[in-house]
Amino acid sequence: MMQRYLLPIVAVLLGYGFWLSASFKEIAAGVALLLFGMFCMEQGFRAYSGGSLERTLRLATDRLWKSLSFGLVTTTLMQSSSLVSVITISFLSAGMLTLAQGIGVIFGANLGTTTGAWIVAGFGLKVKISAYALPLLVFGVILLMQSAKRLRGVGWILVGLGFLFLGIHYMKTGFETYADTIDLTAYALPGVVGLLTYTALGIAATVVMQSSHATLVLIITALGAGQITYENALALAIGSNVGTTITAIIGSVNANVGGKRLAGAHLVFNVATGVVALLFIAQFVRAVDWLSAMAGIAADDFTLKLAVFHSLFNLVGVLLMTPFIGRLVALLERLLRERRPLTDQPRYLSDAALELPDVALQALIKETRHLFRNAFTLIAHGVNLRRADIVSDVDLTQRVAEPGKLIDLDFDEQYALTIKDIYSANIDFVTRARAHASEESGPAFQALWQANAEVVAAIKAIKHLRKNLVHYLGSGNPHIRREYNALRVRIGNVLRQLHSLRDEEAAVAFLSLDDVRVESLEAGHHVRHAVDRLIRDRLISPQMATSLMNDSAYAAEAIDSLVAMTEALYAAAQPAEDPARVDLALDPEELEGLADALRTNDSTVSQQGKADENHQAAR
Repeated sequence: MMQRYLLPIVAVLLGYGFWLSASFKEIAAGVALLLFGMFCMEQGFRAYSGGSLERTLRLATDRLWKSLSFGLVTTTLMQSSSLVSVITISFLSAGMLTLAQGIGVIFGANLGTTTGAWIVAGFGLKVKISAYALPLLVFGVILLMQSAKRLRGVGWILVGLGFLFLGIHYMKTGFETYADTIDLTAYALPGVVGLLTYTALGIAATVVMQSSHATLVLIITALGAGQITYENALALAIGSNVGTTITAIIGSVNANVGGKRLAGAHLVFNVATGVVALLFIAQFVRAVDWLSAMAGIAADDFTLKLAVFHSLFNLVGVLLMTPFIGRLVALLERLLRERRPLTDQPRYLSDAALELPDVALQALIKETRHLFRNAFTLIAHGVNLRRADIVSDVDLTQRVAEPGKLIDLDFDEQYALTIKDIYSANIDFVTRARAHASEESGPAFQALWQANAEVVAAIKAIKHLRKNLVHYLGSGNPHIRREYNALRVRIGNVLRQLHSLRDEEAAVAFLSLDDVRVESLEAGHHVRHAVDRLIRDRLISPQMATSLMNDSAYAAEAIDSLVAMTEALYAAAQPAEDPARVDLALDPEELEGLADALRTNDSTVSQQGKADENHQAAR
């Protein structure tokens, strides 16, 4: 309800301010240009988030010091802790980062955001920054008109910097003009009251602007124009630091529990750092004076001293909180528990991951593998095999020959509990991700759509197969039992091979999948010959033969779908022009020819065996 009236209220207040003062109009325009410039810079850096940034993040966060350094460096370059926070939440939601690694990045980002204060205080207020803005805008727009994605990314960054500089210029001019008409320092509040009041104002300003960087620029320009006191500026800086957590919290709304925990860690860090800065404000002020004197900063250069203060209390916060990251992780995992629904749910998908195509792709690959793990168990139970037997070295032929109890399985219920919701979420996610995908990543998303469809196709084939399998495993006819046990072994061996391929290179995997296809073709021919012999010798009834032929086809369908699913997963993770897929994969004619050769060889061996037996008998 409040959100409905917020925009009209803000519009009325701004309109009144514009009518009341031309200086206020310049300041507001400066803030708007600054925020738009930051938006443009974020757009530019997103052009480089299609893989390079993500790969760097994976390599640069395997140690705590690397996580801290990555957060510091990327935020310094991007001048946007918000973008770094959103990227980190996306990675955590997709299972590509641990919570401890994500917390390290967030801590480093808090240090990185302090560099903005140094840039504005040391450069923005001391030169005519608007002189640099116009050339940046010109070159930026030229690059925006190019077709190459990376060049457009540079264009967005240059345009963003241009508007950023213009915003600082207008804010600086507005506050200087304000000084001729009204002295805002008359509203300064000293002591504890001023400290708490201006901290609250800093939080509110950052929440409204969704950017601590924008709030800091506003504070520094007002301080440089003499419109706020140094003491109140320190409180505003503390408030802006606490208020920036709202961006991470908003970014985690549609994230999974991992993203919410990271947002919680961000909130705990910034609030704890703010409280320490408030409690020890006198000590911080003395430390800033000492450090400023050591660095040659003039005693009355309050803008640079504010930058020193902002860096100092964030550094102290990192030093205080870093040793407790382990305990913070344990606390957040205890407070923000993952709800366990009745049905298995997606673990890696989130709206936050959709912001970055490469992260969305990796999240979907992980979720498709999650779907297959569940399908693996359902398929194994569907043919009355235990998952533990399949992934072990147990001889499946001997195992199925042993008398055993049928696995109690309600196929439809287990599908609803372990497959349906994940499959539906994957299809919905890939549909939305493809809408934002680049030409390069489009085929990968299409492959993942196919992989999910093939998993479900395999499950449905096994469901049809199970009906007769359960019936004939309890039959008194040993011949039909033997043939259905052979189908069980056939499917179990395929699942075992696919399980063994999960960590193999693409070249090995594609060769192995061709082997599976050839064996499946050869097994199908074996069933047809076996049916002919069993009917001819009156060992099974025509009804049994019909069922066996149909169920052999279902088994082949399930195997083909499982192989196609595995190939699609590899296709999503490998470039389309990967030689392993082009040079090593066999076409259908080659597969059939290889299967025929195997059958001919088996027939020759069989005939030779019979001849040897006859020869031995004659002797």
